[in-house]
Amino acid sequence: MRFLHATVTAAVLGMSSIPSVAWAQEPAVDDSVQVYSLEPLTVTGRLDDLTGIASSASVGYVGFRDLRARPLSREGELLETIPGMILTQHSGDGKSNQMFVRGFNLDHGTDFSTKLEEIPINFPAHAHGHGYTDLNLLIPELVDHIEYSLGNYYAEIGDFSAAGGADIHLRSSLEEPLLVAGIGANAHRRIVAAASAGLGAGGTLLGGGELRGYDGPWDVPQDLQKASGMLRYTHERGGTSWSLLALGYDGSWNSSDQIPTRAVESGMIGRYGQIDETLGGETSRYILSGKWMRSTDRSSQRVMVYAQRYDLDLFGNFTYQLDQPAAGDQVLQEDKGRWTLGADLAHLQAFEGAGRDHQVTIGTQLRLDEADLALSRTSERTFVSILRTDDVSQWSVGVYGEVESSWSDVFRTTVGVRGDYYGFDIASNLPANSGTVDDAIVSPKLSLALGPWAGTELYISGGLGFHSNDARGTVTTVDPSTGDPIDPVPPLVRSTGAEVGVRSSGIPGLRSTLSLWTIELDSELRFIGDTGTTEPSDPSRRIGVTLANYYRAEYGLTADLDVSFTQARTLDVPAGQDLIPGALENVIAAGVGYEPAGDGPFGVFRLRHFGSYPLVEDGSERAAASSLFNLGLGYRRGKARLDVSILNLLDEEHSDIQYFYTSRLAGEPAGGVDDVHFHPAEPRQLRVSLSWGL
Repeated sequence: MRFLHATVTAAVLGMSSIPSVAWAQEPAVDDSVQVYSLEPLTVTGRLDDLTGIASSASVGYVGFRDLRARPLSREGELLETIPGMILTQHSGDGKSNQMFVRGFNLDHGTDFSTKLEEIPINFPAHAHGHGYTDLNLLIPELVDHIEYSLGNYYAEIGDFSAAGGADIHLRSSLEEPLLVAGIGANAHRRIVAAASAGLGAGGTLLGGGELRGYDGPWDVPQDLQKASGMLRYTHERGGTSWSLLALGYDGSWNSSDQIPTRAVESGMIGRYGQIDETLGGETSRYILSGKWMRSTDRSSQRVMVYAQRYDLDLFGNFTYQLDQPAAGDQVLQEDKGRWTLGADLAHLQAFEGAGRDHQVTIGTQLRLDEADLALSRTSERTFVSILRTDDVSQWSVGVYGEVESSWSDVFRTTVGVRGDYYGFDIASNLPANSGTVDDAIVSPKLSLALGPWAGTELYISGGLGFHSNDARGTVTTVDPSTGDPIDPVPPLVRSTGAEVGVRSSGIPGLRSTLSLWTIELDSELRFIGDTGTTEPSDPSRRIGVTLANYYRAEYGLTADLDVSFTQARTLDVPAGQDLIPGALENVIAAGVGYEPAGDGPFGVFRLRHFGSYPLVEDGSERAAASSLFNLGLGYRRGKARLDVSILNLLDEEHSDIQYFYTSRLAGEPAGGVDDVHFHPAEPRQLRVSLSWGL
């Protein structure tokens, strides 16, 4: 595998002084997206033919029609339409999902850039974890399409993008008013209402909201309470459009955190029990953005500005009585009144040179985060003591440029470069952990496209990228828990990626991609919000292959099969000690469905599988594989639709996620016990919804 990595890297990154692609674009109604390559080209999701357009085999779109066909237990599972991506949960449903893709345990989002209408969703220097990505604000019925780009070959995507990125686009209009009412097992209840109407010449106003509650199978009812709302005004006239978007989300829940295997096996608690029964959280997020776009026959421009207000109170306890035998190890993580402000500007220009067509895109992205963070010891949600408080001011400026050139009917190149500058200012309650730091990094990209021949195209892509480290870790010199001296971490960490891929659309109705890829990180340093410290690691390398297939027949039958295999290793450590804990080694997502164009029955059957993966560096402890089947059935008549979902159809006792670490239960030795800790997958459950206008 080292030879394979060297071969791919030499072939691609040997030319890495030149870089990658992005399109200026605007979503259309329902499951289509308009890609502005000078002239609008309509594509409809996974069925679209991107040969002659895409810069790599790992770029794709998932439209509303495909998203609607999937039974969902959580909003974040919309991203599981991305080949090789898994989203699970290790706590209450109001908390960000655990994310996995391309051999990365992304935790809550580090190394995968997630945007909503081009608004960054990842939070840097977050109270719980750097890169925290909470998708619970989404209303799935109002998601229009998802655009994804795996790998770090795309100049438009900056921080948190070693594994890739996704941009979730929302609907701007509805053909009919929408109403969804659903109930299900474990006190699941949900109602969604939305409608749009013309407002002024060329204008459309869309408004919608969701209320959701859920207790789950847990011995301590989750008592999830979610309220989300969306208001959007869009105006189009000629080649110019602009929109205003307002989003709001409030949630509260009791946490069902992972539990030690020994507690279940001894009968101390049941499979759905808790060691600390007083965990939970509250959060809110409010977003206001405005976007303006203009397109002519030779150019297009986009300007987007946004503001976000965010709060989180999160009680957690993962080691129980290891550090504080009397009061317990419960902590409160607070992200109090964070403001995030930013702008995203891009200009695309077409020109002719050397007798060939070229497109140049230049852009800049600005961001400021002002965060008031606190980490406290608590007991049964009662304050005990402060571990650390930090006022964090982090700002960044990213600029990028790229050139897409068609040198012949069967050869295209996309070259680009990105530069980023970051500034950090931290005022901590511990003077030794205060300070200012800045850093800059330049990331070239390159993609080559050969073909198409008979509907098949070959790609070679490579580039340099980066992820930022938590701002607190860049100045911290004293461990706030122990008082021991520690070394600060570098602000920005380099990633290197390369890929060879194939895209084929030669068979009517079938779209297939195959990619062989590699990613290296100079370090996987990350800030640990549970202790207020930084956890270092050595450089790492991942090598993998991803196969994605999607088929749609004219009479309503669909089928898909996505398979991903990965080898993840830490570098510069002895063989046999180089496995990366939590790195998924194989992922399979597959489904078959039927939905006619008109009235009648419909259904979908889906499999989500991830195999066994290492929990410790020597592989002596491994997580068990998990395979979950979901079934969706329904009937449509006119604008009315009945949906019946059976989640975990076979009632498998699998785990959403597993960890191996030391914890201590009452009466155990002071040093604790090493054990597998797991969050159980929820048992089989039935959910029913009746909708109008979906």
